[in-house]
Amino acid sequence: MEKFKHIGKVEKRVDAEEKATGRIKYMSDLSFPDMLWGKVLRSRYPHALIKKIDTSKAKALKGVVAVVTWKDVPGLNGFGIVVPDQPVLCEDKVRYIGDAVAAVAAETKEIAEEAVKLIDVEYEPLPVVDDPIKAMEPDAPKVHDDGNIHLHTQIKRGDVDKAFKEADLIVEHTYRTGRQEHMFLETESGVAKLEEDGTLSVYAGSQYPQRDQLQLSRCLGLNPRKIHVVSYPVGGAFGGKDELTIQPILGLLALKTKRPVKIVMSREESMISYWKRHPMIMKYRTAVKKDGTLIANEVKIYADTGAYASLGGPVLNLAVEHSCGPYRLDNVRIDGYCIYTNNGVAGAFRGFGVPQVTFAMETQMDIIAEKLGIDKLDLRRKNALRRGDTTPIGNKLTTSVGTIAVLDGVKQTDIWKNKDNIERVDHNRPWIKRGVGIALTSQGAGLGIGLPDYGGAILRFRADGGFTVGVGLVDYGQGIGTSFAQIVAETMKCPISKVDVILGDTDLTADSGPTSASRGVYTGGRASVIASKRMMRILKNKASDMLNVSEDQLEVDNATFYVKEHPDIYVTYEQIALEFLKEGKSLPKTEGYFLAPIADIKIKDAFGLPHNIFSFSAHLAVVEVNELTGKVKVLEGAEVVDGGTVINRQGFEGQVEGGYVMGLGYALTEDVLIDKGLFKTLNFSTYIIPTSKDVPSKIQTVPVIDPEETGPYKAKGIAETVMCATAPAITNAIYDAAGIRIFKIPATSEYIYTLLKEKEKKEYADSH
Repeated sequence: MEKFKHIGKVEKRVDAEEKATGRIKYMSDLSFPDMLWGKVLRSRYPHALIKKIDTSKAKALKGVVAVVTWKDVPGLNGFGIVVPDQPVLCEDKVRYIGDAVAAVAAETKEIAEEAVKLIDVEYEPLPVVDDPIKAMEPDAPKVHDDGNIHLHTQIKRGDVDKAFKEADLIVEHTYRTGRQEHMFLETESGVAKLEEDGTLSVYAGSQYPQRDQLQLSRCLGLNPRKIHVVSYPVGGAFGGKDELTIQPILGLLALKTKRPVKIVMSREESMISYWKRHPMIMKYRTAVKKDGTLIANEVKIYADTGAYASLGGPVLNLAVEHSCGPYRLDNVRIDGYCIYTNNGVAGAFRGFGVPQVTFAMETQMDIIAEKLGIDKLDLRRKNALRRGDTTPIGNKLTTSVGTIAVLDGVKQTDIWKNKDNIERVDHNRPWIKRGVGIALTSQGAGLGIGLPDYGGAILRFRADGGFTVGVGLVDYGQGIGTSFAQIVAETMKCPISKVDVILGDTDLTADSGPTSASRGVYTGGRASVIASKRMMRILKNKASDMLNVSEDQLEVDNATFYVKEHPDIYVTYEQIALEFLKEGKSLPKTEGYFLAPIADIKIKDAFGLPHNIFSFSAHLAVVEVNELTGKVKVLEGAEVVDGGTVINRQGFEGQVEGGYVMGLGYALTEDVLIDKGLFKTLNFSTYIIPTSKDVPSKIQTVPVIDPEETGPYKAKGIAETVMCATAPAITNAIYDAAGIRIFKIPATSEYIYTLLKEKEKKEYADSH
């Protein structure tokens, strides 16, 4: 890393000052002259037929400018990244309590809120489908006309039955995971307005402005070129703003009223309306030889996608792909079901199906290690995939594979070095028990097979000798804008202060795909390198003309070209820019596009599988368990992460620490409770996320570099892997501390207390 000036270094975030000072304007901060306020009427029932919608009272309320229903949708009354099955406004049926039925635009927020209460909707309630297993039964009420199974994915490889007959040990358990909510600080918010030229501008935080533009054109019946989407800045997303949220309704109200319309959702409305992490039920049966060799895995996955498809299918498929962990397994039988229910809507969330199956598989691995008397780290290392291996689903790993480097890196962590010296029982408080846990994970980066996975960047040379790079990706807190600035500055041999970054604007940036799937730095960064190299060739050619020497006689550093043999003869980037302008020429602009390479095979009937690029990480936790209350506290955490070359060291550590804390909440406290389709968890008072008091005093970051040749400066993404194995590291540590095995998360204090009492009863019965 020493050869680089910017790559791998700690650089101040490009948006730090405007965020720290509050100058930045988020979508909920925007205001325009003559602006109206919008409000959405949500369903009264989780499952019902709509018999009649009467908007007359709302329209008559003073200050109401427009009331819209499905009849006012000019285009396709449906959206969805994969399947456009979610109505902009419901016509004849509601399928969950957050379904949008009508919307109002009024002079004030208060009038809009009063108006939606005056809309009279006549419903005919239907039976609520709230159990994904029961939803699969032939006689279950149908959420959609074609049934409740949205997707069934099967992977079969090898001779599973034979392997189980030859096994020395079979471990079989059922696992359950909760419905995690993104809980970004900024709820779904935005403004839509008609410009003088008839263009509809939509300002709303999201993760893919160009795809929003396309979906909005379908819903609103407009040419995509007449829609301008600005999706940055975003006050948090984590996948929760990958799909459209309020944008279609904002656009509809702006077109109807010909005035700017703003919507800022309340936390309660956000909770019931939009995507959650898929709750999953997972049945695992693993066959092992006595030396610890994994020989077969039989897995069944049941994912509750809620009322609409959203990204449920791809989430299920990624869970299927990662269900056996980063381990060699030649015999697998995996059945995955994505199931419709009336339990809200599940969609994209950091990890995208991998945290669920990692919790299950890494618990299996811990149980196997204990039953066979094998060291937990050694068992994982023995079975870990290497480069050139074939994955459990059948593709060959031809890109960087950092499993062994990551597992070897575990030994560098303070937790592993000190694990034998931890005070297992607090002698002053003997009801406090401590333990250490470990878990390993991988994360397929990018979109996989089935969709073009590309990056795009536009680089503009400025009159001051600096550069502006426009990438369609979005920075929603992860610091990707700073990474792009570093990449351009490194390639253009200039100070980072000379690089400005524009993100998430359909008019000013190149389409670079979604900011999801740990692909942002990889695709957008590689496109930025390509655009920068093209720009460098243009500037070098110009410098050659200006200095009257051949290009091979030139060196470049600090935004200056100089003659190798005569460093006192030079020309700066700013002088080159002035020369272009003197000649009456426009300043150069270059574009870079990068198509990500794909895997060697395609899995039949499994959209998006397999992936080609993977990042890897091992997670560790030290916990203490209060056996009197069931409360668990994570005392210390660590992650060893393979993300290829580190672009921004501080950003790398920030991702690790943030991912670890998110995984901690997933493990111990976070769950949206829904009863018969009705949300019981509506805000921060009942949805418990970790606070500063819950975070470990130390989260150690250990980067290991297994270079990815296809990435920018050999980097690959880490945004998801850093979260995926934290939960099983913690639950495995709970077992190490208190001897209770966790098969369901979140492992709340109440759940832990119940398990401790069951253990106590069993121990008493066994002793008598």
